[in-house]
Amino acid sequence: MKVSIGKRLFFAVLLAFLVVAGIGVELVRWKLSNRAPRPSTDMQEVSGLVEQLSARYRKHGDWSFLPASPDQRRRWFLDRAMAAEADGTSVARDRASPNLDYRIGLLDVRRRHLAGVIASPALVAIASIDTVQRSIVVDGAEVGYLVVARSQNPDDDLAIAFLLEQQKNLLLIAAIGVLLAALAAALLAAHFRKPIRQLVDGTRRLGQGHFDVQLPTRRSDELGELAATFNRVAARLKDTERWRQQWVADTSHELRTPLSVLRAQLEALQDGIRTTTPETVALMLQQVLSLTALVDDLHELARADQGQLQYDKATVDAWAVVTDVFASFGEKFRAAGLIASIGAPPSSSTVLADATRLRQVLVNLFENSVRYTDAGGRIEVGGERFEHEFRITIDDSAPAVPANLVEHLGERFFRVEPSRNRQFGGTGLGLALSRHIVEAHGGRLSFDASALGGLRVIVVLPLEGS
Repeated sequence: MKVSIGKRLFFAVLLAFLVVAGIGVELVRWKLSNRAPRPSTDMQEVSGLVEQLSARYRKHGDWSFLPASPDQRRRWFLDRAMAAEADGTSVARDRASPNLDYRIGLLDVRRRHLAGVIASPALVAIASIDTVQRSIVVDGAEVGYLVVARSQNPDDDLAIAFLLEQQKNLLLIAAIGVLLAALAAALLAAHFRKPIRQLVDGTRRLGQGHFDVQLPTRRSDELGELAATFNRVAARLKDTERWRQQWVADTSHELRTPLSVLRAQLEALQDGIRTTTPETVALMLQQVLSLTALVDDLHELARADQGQLQYDKATVDAWAVVTDVFASFGEKFRAAGLIASIGAPPSSSTVLADATRLRQVLVNLFENSVRYTDAGGRIEVGGERFEHEFRITIDDSAPAVPANLVEHLGERFFRVEPSRNRQFGGTGLGLALSRHIVEAHGGRLSFDASALGGLRVIVVLPLEGS
């Protein structure tokens, strides 16, 4: 069963009110019942009042002699009770409670209230009040009752008198408490319901694919924080959807070119326009290899996104891996007309890494430097320890990457055009995969402008034991 937040708040506030009231009542009950009982003389004191009421009833034949007005009847009965108490025996007067007049009530034979004060059943139950009654007999027949409320200890009769006097007010206070609980619950529900409804509506729209939804964040409480978090999630989902669409578009674009070449070659062969020659086969094989490399990169990236790339980490001298990969590129550097140099060994370069994956990253970074650096340029490689990290830097000369595009390096299929020539190949996936690998080692891959006029690549790895 669905219970609204308004009802939940109402019952919570009402329960708190009842708990406080219950504690107060229990304190009263403890106060009124925590003493040793003493003999009470209440019924001895009201004997005179019983005789007076019996005589008047016998004279009039009913209770018509009582004043008609409730207030006058109350005062009349109070006067009679006080007079009867004053006429009691000396012993009774010595033990008499001065508040007895406020604890006596008169009922007719049908137990209907006629005068005085009668404790309500709720008050009797809550405050542990005892009630005793004295029959009013006329000519052998009961015509009414005098009811006296008292506690277990006569010393607490004053408290009983006070509770009887205020029982209507206490009932009113209880009713007001319930109304205030309802009002407080309504106000709190209204205060919380609007942002919650906005959150529900926003979540529903988000589930329908409307990722541009945003919630107001004017509140400074937890609901405001929840709305801000919702907005960040919605923005992230919007970016993810944009990236997904871009991913599909870029992937289809990258696949289209080699497939178009293959199709054209095969159709030419089928139509007899071209014959099967080693050159034709080599051209088609080149496109197949290009497709294979692209599919392999996509597969590796998909595995990296899902955390499925396997890493066999061990203690590795990262600088030794850098120098080894650098030496393997010596012939490529010379063929591209580049002057390459490597710095002095750092003081410490021991990291916990997968040497094969680290080599894969360095090969990709050196390939990019060779591919995109103009002939006659320079490439400088360095390494240094900085606090608990080992940093590898690769600087190359012109052309440079525009400052507004540097932050996009490492995104899937991103390539700088035309300054970084595309004709030599590359899908823009290598840097994205390299970033995944470096981050899986607890490091980071970043890019900046190089002092040589080109691009600086920075690979940061945590030192072992740091």
